[in-house]
Amino acid sequence: MARPNTKPASQQPKAPDFLAWHVIDKGERSFWNKVGAAWRHKDDKGYTLQLETVPINGRIVLRQPLEEPDRADGQNENGRG
Repeated sequence: MARPNTKPASQQPKAPDFLAWHVIDKGERSFWNKVGAAWRHKDDKGYTLQLETVPINGRIVLRQPLEEPDRADGQNENGRG
């Protein structure tokens, strides 16, 4: 039996806890392509993984998103863009 959707329709989506990356190793280089995201369950006992595409080779790596800079002018703290 499916669980009913109890999330209010007006609730903003939560930022993901992890981003999912498809990684392919070619010689000494690795190529990373973002393929989805993962969100922690409220009870901290699991994650929901949402993939936008399903790779047929390589591996999927979950990494925490990088912190976004607070500056709106597109420059980082040392004044470089």
